[in-house]
Amino acid sequence: MNMNKKQKLFICFIIGLIFLLIINISKDKNFNELMPLYVNSNSQFMELDSRKIHFRDEGNGYPIILIHGTGASLHTWDSWTKELVKTHRVIRLDLPAFGLSGQDPLKRYSSMDYVTLLNDFVNELDINEFHLAGNSLGGLVAWLYASKYDRKINKLLLISPSGFSSDKTPLVIRLAKTPFINSFLRYFTPKSFIKKNLKEVYYHDSLITEEIINRYRDLTLFNGNRSAFIDRVNIKSEDYSYKMSLIQTPTLILWGGNDEWIPMDNAFKFEDAIENSRVVIMPETGHIPMEERPLESLKIAFEFIKP
Repeated sequence: MNMNKKQKLFICFIIGLIFLLIINISKDKNFNELMPLYVNSNSQFMELDSRKIHFRDEGNGYPIILIHGTGASLHTWDSWTKELVKTHRVIRLDLPAFGLSGQDPLKRYSSMDYVTLLNDFVNELDINEFHLAGNSLGGLVAWLYASKYDRKINKLLLISPSGFSSDKTPLVIRLAKTPFINSFLRYFTPKSFIKKNLKEVYYHDSLITEEIINRYRDLTLFNGNRSAFIDRVNIKSEDYSYKMSLIQTPTLILWGGNDEWIPMDNAFKFEDAIENSRVVIMPETGHIPMEERPLESLKIAFEFIKP
């Protein structure tokens, strides 16, 4: 009799757990759902070898290309763009696996895949010389691109870039690398999880608005992006830091003094590795200065890229 009660309780527990899991599944969002929110009159889509790249090309003047980081999108540069378009042609794109570019059917998500994509992208736009800025993963893509196509880059802006090994790995990346657990990451993406990740990359939590949380979550839920993210972080990483010695382009290394994702000490490793570079540290700033402190970080960038 006691065994039967235990069995019934166990079955009820399993049914309840399954019910909770079902009602908390975060469904993918399709393009038609997200288009009214994240596509505007400046949005364009470029077909590049079976990939459909979402980008924006705004303003006139000397071109500057902006590349976002992990989990972000071209919208991370919104505040910078509002000012930069007054004097520059500003081009920003969603890397495959992120934003509205979505997943690559051939799963080309390595850093060198992104470098190849970027070169094809600028060639398609017929741009031969430009400033290049990147944050986090986008910073890695930017300096790798500069190491290969140095003559195309006038000024290189690296904002908390990745590129050196570190003992610190963000929780979301650890989860995506963990077998079985990463299966749940594919289906469960509550707003609380997005907010926690944002608290890791912002120093001032009070700046994280509902609009920002919703944008990051919506674009994370875009068809295929969660699977693509898991695929990307499970690619075996390679150490390309030796390529930094090939960069001759004047380089600004901008870092948040309170970066929880990539240690601030890495800024000085970049400075040592890249010949014509200098470091600026922004106090009370996290991993994404262009979002958290756009005016202050842009002032530093403007000073650097001015003729």
